Amino acid sequence: MERDLSVPGLSSSAYEETQSAVSWAAIFAGAVAALALSFVLITLCAGFGFAHVAPWSSSRATSAAFTPIVGSLMVCVQVLSCALGGYLAGRLRTKWLNVHSHEVHFRDTAHGLLVWASSTVVSVVLAGAVLAPPAEHLAVNAARTAVSPASANPSFTADGLAPAGAATDAQSLRVAAVREANITAQLSFFVGIGLLLSAFTASVAAALGGLQRDEMHAKFWDQ
Repeated sequence: MERDLSVPGLSSSAYEETQSAVSWAAIFAGAVAALALSFVLITLCAGFGFAHVAPWSSSRATSAAFTPIVGSLMVCVQVLSCALGGYLAGRLRTKWLNVHSHEVHFRDTAHGLLVWASSTVVSVVLAGAVLAPPAEHLAVNAARTAVSPASANPSFTADGLAPAGAATDAQSLRVAAVREANITAQLSFFVGIGLLLSAFTASVAAALGGLQRDEMHAKFWDQ
């Protein structure tokens, strides 16, 4: 049984309207914890020899370093970090009064989803800020190479015409481009799966944290 802590002389409906349905303090705490744990897990994976691949990088090194094992580790990092963040958000949120249990369950689940959304947006912004300068540098170099093919490739003749063996090189480049496109598609697939699973996990973890919070409150007030 929960003790009624509503303000004396104030109706139940008026009291509920004064409380926000979103606890941004709990969401922020969960998002920070999720980002911190993801950094720790990424560092541990790198220590075991698994290089973490940033999904927003457009460099060829990113595609070359990606493997299904690395993709699975990326999914695990996302799921575990969001599980911790969602659970903390549900457990640390201030308990609402005079709210139906179904509504409380929905709000806890929404808090977990907001933890996932906040941490994902911050990760994308940080990755863009870190990876944008290298990507821009690569684009400039590619543009400079395209301007002067004869100077960039020693196999070209002085008049800019490719010798007979250049057809084989062009075919190799096409094969490499197709392979890189396939690896990029696989990388995007793993990232998408990780985002969906981490969103679901964060929501469920927040709901579980909320249930444990309510159980602790009930045990305390029954004493």
